[in-house]
Amino acid sequence: MLDAEIFKEQGNAYYSKKDYPAAFNYYTKAIDASPKTASYYGNRAATLMMLCRFREALEDSQQAVRLDDGFMKGHLREGKCHLSLGNAMAAARCFQKVLELEPSNKEAQLEKKNATTLLEYERMADFSFDKRDFRKVVYCMDRAIALAPTCQRFKILKAECLALLGRYPEAQSVASDILRMDATNADALYVRGLCLYYEDCIDKAVQFFVQALRMAPDHEKARLACRNAKALKAKKEEGNQVFKNCSYDAAYQLYTEALAIDPNNIKTNAKLYCNRATAGAKLKKFDQAIEDCTKAIKLDDTYIKAYLRRAQCYMDTELYEEAVRDYEKVYQTEKTSEHKQLLKTAQMELKKSKRKDYYKVLGVGKNATEDEIKKAYRKRALMHHPDRHSSATAEVQKEEEKKFKEVGEAFTILSDPKKKMRYDSGHDLEDDGCFDGGGDFTTHCFFFIHFFPF
Repeated sequence: MLDAEIFKEQGNAYYSKKDYPAAFNYYTKAIDASPKTASYYGNRAATLMMLCRFREALEDSQQAVRLDDGFMKGHLREGKCHLSLGNAMAAARCFQKVLELEPSNKEAQLEKKNATTLLEYERMADFSFDKRDFRKVVYCMDRAIALAPTCQRFKILKAECLALLGRYPEAQSVASDILRMDATNADALYVRGLCLYYEDCIDKAVQFFVQALRMAPDHEKARLACRNAKALKAKKEEGNQVFKNCSYDAAYQLYTEALAIDPNNIKTNAKLYCNRATAGAKLKKFDQAIEDCTKAIKLDDTYIKAYLRRAQCYMDTELYEEAVRDYEKVYQTEKTSEHKQLLKTAQMELKKSKRKDYYKVLGVGKNATEDEIKKAYRKRALMHHPDRHSSATAEVQKEEEKKFKEVGEAFTILSDPKKKMRYDSGHDLEDDGCFDGGGDFTTHCFFFIHFFPF
């Protein structure tokens, strides 16, 4: 017993100097010399707490109060260890025991309030997680970790929510810190895999999920994530293959099925929406393709491919202002010669769209032949010729005269190869002096009657 006291005093001296490893060694010698003395375990518990070895400190504190239930410091240290490790209910019981032994103990009163606060943060976090309010969970866990700095459970929950919020570097950092301390921690392995999965690194993600399941075969979240990752990869690859084989309906359906697997996988789903838009465009489902591109961009507003696909769909549906806007966004992000040319083409089409569309006036396509243009002119001119509407009201006669003149303007341009070429390339023919407005009304009537008699 005398040796034990000497070892304890030596331990106290090193503790006062903050040489905690040496203090730990001497307290251990004291325990070995007198294993039934509660205060020795209490002193070593205090040292272990300073070394942030709270689980070992908890064991020593519990042994101390088993040997002496009236050892107030033992109960206080046990409570602090429980609190630091995130077990707020056990901590509260310990602090209550201290207050029963010493009702005026201010430290126990404060720590009991901290335990109650920690329980409330846990409750709020659980409720928020169920509501998918992951930002609130991170907020709660930050405050919980301030009260329980060694609780890995809180850190893992925070990391998982950071991953679900798309804050992957932060989530990876938390998980990596835990794995440096414990390379077999299944929860941390799961979070690492989750970050990779949401960053569309599915093969690497599966490796982490499999490793987590080796460490904890009943880890349900890792099992579900692993299954989703494998299913998502398989369905996406199957869709890509049938698309390459020009089976666009089948590809569209497979991408739709893939999108239903995991709504939380933002990056992969953005790609799937864009892929489905590509299949939709091949099927001439331009409105749906535009909608899918918009969904992809909403998930990932840096996804250039989605902007390009949507812009092309806008071009295909003659929504040139929208196409210009998307191409401008792309060119601002990636100033390549290809993107510059796409923007220039869209701007030209927009300019052309604001002029009178002579092809529509004649009711022909932009690739119409010279003969098709002549036939269309005759048909439209006959339809709007003044002689056909001589008995109509003055208002109708005026409207038909206007349309008849437009038909003449259209034919004047589209029947002249040089004017047609300049018109097709977007030049303003009136500004260039190449267009005289189609001639006056009398001349146009004479021209039509002379060349296309009734």
